[in-house]
Amino acid sequence: MSEQLKKIFPKAQDFLPINGTDYVEFYVGNAKQAAHFYKTAFGFQSLAYSGLETGDVTKTSYVLCQDKIRIVLTTPMSGNSEIEKHITKHGDGVKIIALWVDDATSAWEETTKRGAKSYLNPSRIEDENGIVIRSGIHTYGDTVHVFIERKDYKGIFLPGFQKWDSAYNPEPIGLKYIDHMVGNVGWNEMNVWEDFYRDVMGFANLITFDDKDISTQYTALMSKVMTNGNGRIKFPINEPAEGAKKSQIEEYLDFYNGPGCQHIAIATDDIVDTVTKMKARGVEFLHVPETYYDTVIERVGEIDEEITKLKNLSILIDRDDEGYLLQIFTKPVEDRPTLFFEIIQRKGAQSFGKGNFKALFEAIELEQEKRGTLN
Repeated sequence: MSEQLKKIFPKAQDFLPINGTDYVEFYVGNAKQAAHFYKTAFGFQSLAYSGLETGDVTKTSYVLCQDKIRIVLTTPMSGNSEIEKHITKHGDGVKIIALWVDDATSAWEETTKRGAKSYLNPSRIEDENGIVIRSGIHTYGDTVHVFIERKDYKGIFLPGFQKWDSAYNPEPIGLKYIDHMVGNVGWNEMNVWEDFYRDVMGFANLITFDDKDISTQYTALMSKVMTNGNGRIKFPINEPAEGAKKSQIEEYLDFYNGPGCQHIAIATDDIVDTVTKMKARGVEFLHVPETYYDTVIERVGEIDEEITKLKNLSILIDRDDEGYLLQIFTKPVEDRPTLFFEIIQRKGAQSFGKGNFKALFEAIELEQEKRGTLN
């Protein structure tokens, strides 16, 4: 545990121990095509499959992996299901943030007795490879947390899934694990969800950014980063703030039709190599003005990387008391300007790139202007 976590969890009893992110499930219009995209562009590998061939007549799901990351892409098989309604309302987006726990029943009991609304009562699923216990609770918007207990399971993913063999598996690109996941919520709702994660899930506020920290001459937002006891799960929560024009958070809420997961930050050990490969595979990233690099070294100090390579790739740099970090953001990966990804490399730093906020938001505003939504 870092010194910062020791300060905010001085003597806390962790009533909801979380081992890490188990998987992230997206509801999408065409899972087969989405799987091809994430394999091609992000270097994910085929892992497991569920659908008509496995006896599921309601939905089809493809599971992809890369190092410690698992994503599930799910499509409904009928036009009048909850999954279909979710896609109609939100477009492709994150539905389930699954958390790996030792005791899914206890996780559900502890959170629901503290006020969480149940999404899935503790339930047992099994096959010849063992038993998985699942439970779940509602969070912001239509997003849910599902608790996964898999200590007695040896299968490829979950009961009901079979191994997905594919001849097409492009090389991984160095993505390691999910660093954090950001939720966008409505006006004046950030503190509501801070209270939820603190009181219901036992998280603590790691850091707060207000509209003075995150603003340009046009737009602003506020954010609080919530973390669990061991620091493996970090959920920044964003809300809009008053500005001269419509912020990226307002744009997201308009097109997603409510709160939801704005972006997923994925860690790499070599951001230059990872981003170079992603660009070669067609992933589009936000472009920051070249003037950003004129003074960045004066601000962050000495770094190991060549500044010209970072400049050519539009990779941002920031430093805190524990080191520095490198980060870059994709453009939205859906036609709706909603979900995007962050690629991050931490070289000691435990912060979230506060020094980059202005440059990043100006880059986002340029994209909003192109879309006609900066008004």
